[in-house]
Amino acid sequence: MAVLATAITMNANAQEQKTAEILNTIEYSNLPRVDIKEFKKNKKGAYVIFDGSSLKGWRGYNKDHVPNKWSIEDGALRFSRNPNVEKPEGGDIVFAYDFKEFELEFEWKVSHAGNSGVFYLAKEIKNQPIYISSPEYQILDNDNHPDAKMGVDGNRKSASLYDMIPAKPQNAKPVGEWNTSKIVVKGNKVQHFQNGVKVVEFTIRDQAWTQLLQTSKFSQEKWPLAFALLNNVGGDSKSGLIGFQDHGDDVWFRNITVKVL
Repeated sequence: MAVLATAITMNANAQEQKTAEILNTIEYSNLPRVDIKEFKKNKKGAYVIFDGSSLKGWRGYNKDHVPNKWSIEDGALRFSRNPNVEKPEGGDIVFAYDFKEFELEFEWKVSHAGNSGVFYLAKEIKNQPIYISSPEYQILDNDNHPDAKMGVDGNRKSASLYDMIPAKPQNAKPVGEWNTSKIVVKGNKVQHFQNGVKVVEFTIRDQAWTQLLQTSKFSQEKWPLAFALLNNVGGDSKSGLIGFQDHGDDVWFRNITVKVL
């Protein structure tokens, strides 16, 4: 038993050393942030970060502007795969404030066979996608998108921790109907809610989280940079950006609020 314990400790130390070496090579974007106190609060004491009329505080990931495939439509934040604009520009978008402990609430609906996602605790890293550093709350048409049948045990269906933990019970509404969602981050504990039901719960920054990453597409062997970032999700500040995904499909979000805990 002593020999086994020593081997495990040596492996863990080697893993930590490799992770530290990778993190030292990362170049962050360090783009401007907004003052969250400039945003109104609702009756629940949550900041309204999208009120249906303004994109204040929002911009593209690693960009200083909102890509024009994102727009406001009937009080909702919409991504359109084929917008009626010159020189269409896509890409994920972020709200430019680093949240640490919070309750993010929003409503969403997706197009037929649509796919999108919500990111949190994300870092902006030059020449890298947002999901390399951020957990993802999956947004999906479970009935018609092929991703619903991929992964393991439904861990790519809506509200799942993408490719890692399936949302159970799976209670998403049909295409075209609005779903309500909530993401809670408190310390190392994270919860996903969908239509009023807690469907996912997990911890981050502990051994169980490391093991979960090692069995996913973000393992140290498959994707060393993603593993290094996600294993220490939120970085030294344990905070990060909230973002919405351009997956190439039409998707709508509305009533987006964040309560700082």
